[in-house]
Amino acid sequence: MSIEEDTEHQPLDELKDEAGSSFFSSHGNSISGSIESTIVSLRHFFLGKIGLEDEEEHEESQTQILDEQSLDGIVKYIQENKCKNIITMAGAGISTSAGIPDFRSPGSGLYHNLQKYNLPHPTAVFELDFFHENPRPFFELAKELYPGKFKPTPCHYFIKLMNDKGLLLRHYTQNIDTLERVAGIPGDKIVEAHGTFHTGHCTKCQKEYPLEWMKERIFRDEVPQCESCAGVVKPDIVFFGENLPSRFHKLLFSDFPKCDLLVVMGSSLAVQPFASLVDRVPRDCPRLLINREKAGHKTGLMALMGMKGGLDFDNTKTKRDVLWLGDCDDGCHLLAEKLGWGAELKDLITKEYRRIDDGDHNEPENETLREFSKVV
Repeated sequence: MSIEEDTEHQPLDELKDEAGSSFFSSHGNSISGSIESTIVSLRHFFLGKIGLEDEEEHEESQTQILDEQSLDGIVKYIQENKCKNIITMAGAGISTSAGIPDFRSPGSGLYHNLQKYNLPHPTAVFELDFFHENPRPFFELAKELYPGKFKPTPCHYFIKLMNDKGLLLRHYTQNIDTLERVAGIPGDKIVEAHGTFHTGHCTKCQKEYPLEWMKERIFRDEVPQCESCAGVVKPDIVFFGENLPSRFHKLLFSDFPKCDLLVVMGSSLAVQPFASLVDRVPRDCPRLLINREKAGHKTGLMALMGMKGGLDFDNTKTKRDVLWLGDCDDGCHLLAEKLGWGAELKDLITKEYRRIDDGDHNEPENETLREFSKVV
């Protein structure tokens, strides 16, 4: 018989007789106490089984991290030299102002323009099974988005500026546009979580091909075919159902424990496993979200179970998580101004745009061109 059934049909004294005094001495002297204790025990058991932490165990030891739960609090934290290992996480929102074509707009979106291929659904163009069956829609899309039309945004150059100042540990991006590379962020500082067009591999023999080789064939309206086995050469971006790059899995284990400031920009934090990275930083690491909408905050079952998971903008005790709502470019410009870097950022953007306008579309250190934006 369940506790609920007991409490509905039997008086408290009878319950004590049946359950024994040991039950009530260990769980409290009331049914509500026993229920609460049972929930706590179940929570500990559940979190232990899935390898997550219980925030309530650490609640009493939580200390205030930022003086102010705002952009000014983040600025003061940086200016007091409390961080030397900043990790940035970025989504499609940092690339939209570059003018990269929209995917879903009716009539003009790129998905709409692929209707002639009779896609079972728009995102099939990024599904591996459909690619093997009919790769042409994907390469038609790739041609529309290939480098040469777009420049990095102020967000990209703000990240570069942080690296130039020796503050950037790593930049994790969901995007496949490689605008980070064009902006001059060193390749060893970038983790392209959803892959890149920087290289491609034959889907049959796995022979590797460079970007320029693929681009030449794509712009001749050809499906790139392997010179060794005639298999289709697929760029190294992550399609639905594919594993994320090994570099992503390797570096996250060493990077995130070192992180002393996490800056998330232009991501809905809705796609896993990328979204879960916010929970891998230390407990005393501040986290800043610059985005048009509130994202990644702890809600629902996670909060009810006391689970460590998601951003907690409502926690005024630790003052750890900061939300700045608005366009990512505006947020980066404002942050730069408050840090005293505003003029540097503007000069960097002017210099780099002039270089690109003069016809130099290569990366400053000649690593590669940039590709295109996050697909979902």
